[in-house]
Amino acid sequence: MTGKAVAPWTRTRLRTAPGAAAALALLVLVIAWLAAAYPRGVDTYEDEGLRDTVASAPPGRTALQFTAGAPGLGLPDDQRAEMIGPQPMKQRFDAVVRNVPAPLTSDPAQSTYGLRTTRKLVSDEPYLPRPNGLPPRFTVASQADLGSHSCLVSGRLPTGSAGPQAAEAEVAVTADTARTLHITAGSVLRVAGLGRPPLTFRVTGIVAPLLPEAGYWSVLSALRTPELVPASDDRDAPKYWHGGLLLAPGAAATLFATEGKPEMYVQLAPDTTTLTARQLGGVKSSLASLGSGPALSRLHTVYATSATSYTELDRVLLSYETVRGSIDPVVAVAGFGTATVAAVVLLMAGGLAASRRTAELALLRARGGALRQIAGRLLAESAVVVVPAAALGLLLAVLAVPEGRFGPALAATAGVAALGCLALPVRAALTHRTVRSAAERTDLVREKPSARRTVAELTLLALAVAAVFALRRRGTAGGPTDSLLSAAPVLVGVIAALVLIRLYPLPLRWAARPAARLRSTVGFLSLARAGRAPGGGALPLLALLTALTTAAFGGSVLAGSADARDRAALYATGTDARIGSDLPLPKDLPERVSKVPGVAGVSPVHIEYSVPLPSGAGDGDRTAVAGIDPASYARLTAGTALGIDADRLEAPPGAPGKAVLPAIASPSVARHLGKEPVRLHVGGQDVTVRVIAARDRSAAVPQSDFLLLDTAGLRTRYPTVLLVGGASLDAKALRKAAEGAHASVLLRSEVRQEYADSPLQTGAGRIYAAAVAAGAGLAVLALLLSLLRGAPERSALLARLRTMGLTRGQGRLLLVLEALPPALLAGAGGALTGWASIALLAPGIDLAGLALAGTGGLAPVGAELRADPMSLVLPAVCVVLLAAGVAAAQAWWSGRRGTITELRAGDAR
Repeated sequence: MTGKAVAPWTRTRLRTAPGAAAALALLVLVIAWLAAAYPRGVDTYEDEGLRDTVASAPPGRTALQFTAGAPGLGLPDDQRAEMIGPQPMKQRFDAVVRNVPAPLTSDPAQSTYGLRTTRKLVSDEPYLPRPNGLPPRFTVASQADLGSHSCLVSGRLPTGSAGPQAAEAEVAVTADTARTLHITAGSVLRVAGLGRPPLTFRVTGIVAPLLPEAGYWSVLSALRTPELVPASDDRDAPKYWHGGLLLAPGAAATLFATEGKPEMYVQLAPDTTTLTARQLGGVKSSLASLGSGPALSRLHTVYATSATSYTELDRVLLSYETVRGSIDPVVAVAGFGTATVAAVVLLMAGGLAASRRTAELALLRARGGALRQIAGRLLAESAVVVVPAAALGLLLAVLAVPEGRFGPALAATAGVAALGCLALPVRAALTHRTVRSAAERTDLVREKPSARRTVAELTLLALAVAAVFALRRRGTAGGPTDSLLSAAPVLVGVIAALVLIRLYPLPLRWAARPAARLRSTVGFLSLARAGRAPGGGALPLLALLTALTTAAFGGSVLAGSADARDRAALYATGTDARIGSDLPLPKDLPERVSKVPGVAGVSPVHIEYSVPLPSGAGDGDRTAVAGIDPASYARLTAGTALGIDADRLEAPPGAPGKAVLPAIASPSVARHLGKEPVRLHVGGQDVTVRVIAARDRSAAVPQSDFLLLDTAGLRTRYPTVLLVGGASLDAKALRKAAEGAHASVLLRSEVRQEYADSPLQTGAGRIYAAAVAAGAGLAVLALLLSLLRGAPERSALLARLRTMGLTRGQGRLLLVLEALPPALLAGAGGALTGWASIALLAPGIDLAGLALAGTGGLAPVGAELRADPMSLVLPAVCVVLLAAGVAAAQAWWSGRRGTITELRAGDAR
């Protein structure tokens, strides 16, 4: 053997077995495509999730806000007016934009600047609404580029200039402000002056925002939409309207003559179009520099010495990191499982090729062939097929998943190519490291494991136990633990495969003895063949166990996530829909809502927030008291975790305030009040209540401490919340029915969809499902390769037995029974391993990030991993049925070919 014959050898082998070469190329192509697409897919959903997290957060949280006191304090009025003119303010804005450190960038389309009041200005015009007798208050801002971000509804935009001594200035208001506060074009609003007569703001126009939810209008939302604000920190305090007035930039100096304490401001909307998860560290560093670092020092020079910065973008990014940190380890479980199955399949493909060429390679070794030369030729033969197929798989992955990093995809593809090239030569070298005339018989029943194998198995067992123990103790918080979580199910599968291989001979021995005494030889032959099958071994079982464990783990993850979303949505709304307001709802609203298509029931609720508890309960302890109609409330919550016993909660007969009212309380309130009657001041009256039961949650007051009473025992009975029930509610009609009530409408179906609609979550779900599906497909391929390895020998044996009188039916039964023991072993072992891995790993896994990513995984509901019976049983049953079906198909095909053909084929081999 010389090196000059390598090329002819390779061409000859490929021409001799083109089908085997094509099958190997297709296998490598698929696995390389999966390996390269996985990291790029993870990068894609992480980037989309980051951009969506920033884009969907309220602009008031994500915007970079810079403020400084009005310049020129102590200077003459005309000089101060010049310092805040349109041109100097634009120059300051441009300087701020230039000094934002990379990779943090701003979106100029939604960024703005100007001068605004920091104290609300009261206007006591008679036509303005007063919900609780309090006049509305206004924030006045000279926000730049108003015309570019709005369209005129009526009137014209404010123009002109005015100084601190001006008596009047022009302003505009939005359509929402005009409608809510009864303002029209030409209206006049007077505010108190600072040591001078009142300043008059004349409304010259009403505008409609072009992008009302974008940063320009939503950082200070009062400029866009008026809001009811309590006069004090008490939620039940009287409320007043807070609106916004948009001043002409040239008249910004008029704010010096008011009591509003004006300040300069710049608000920069972050640009998320090119933001990637790999830039997260740099963005956080930039935010830290703007908060109290070199970037802020530069702003003191170019903007104002008193400049301060504020943003909650760092908190938004932290919530994204928290969710991603809980999702990635769970998704990586599927990646590790699929990678293990893929590696096993490549090794099995190399083993199948080596077993088919056993006689050829044994002959080469007997004639003096060096092991290194044979392995080198097999490596070249494999590389000619594997490397181009892996390169094509990488190309297809890049085309299919255009976003994501190229480096990890290239590394994964290189790993696949290396394993595909080395599988055949390494297996051949291990098998033929000694010269022998024939291959040794494989017999699992009589085989005795070597000492080296025992040591290796014990080492793996120790590693698996250590990984599971560490995961259970530390959970998913921390870097190294994430890798343990991802690899733990695979480690459990490896240990289970090794244990089952050890135990496999025992039931075969026990079953073979009684089967040998039966009149029929089919049972005994099938058991004997199951223990001597050349396709037996740890690799097929490892592939099946890993795939079944991953499938069971994935099904349980999806089932636990769905259950967590259902409970979180129920706890957020209480019933199928919730209509609530801070003001009393119209008296006819329950009747209107009950007529909406799909509504099955309506329950009115009156809620008083911040009701003080008795002094003995502790200083400052307050709770929400909800007056409900027990009968309708019980009907709507029946069958849920929020249900109550209506009869026990009904108020006793008598005048309101005289009898002792039974109450249901949250656990903390129940502990404070005890079991004896207690007097509370609710809705302007004193009532006596006695807690009869404690519940963790209520439909009336979700996610808060509460006290439920019968409304019949209260004098104040007007509803502030309507609980609506119905399996198929018409959301549009429901919102139309609530128009004019200043109420919010919340549907449980929409809340649940929000939990499942995050790009980070949906992308991770797709990757997980694809990885599990790919692992299942590769496991099926591993099973087929295992059966294919012994198919020629089984066909020849079946033909020989037919010449000895075996019928076709007995032949089919023989092959099916022969395939059942390993299939049953894999199915039962996979189900058991899946259950064991879930039971072992559940304490260290939190599914809140994956289940509730729409809220940052912070919804007050547990998301625990629990075994899903269908995910455990169904894949195992499919493995058994597939093995039996393949064996039956082989028996049928052998019958079609005929006995003589099979005998000749067997002899030729």
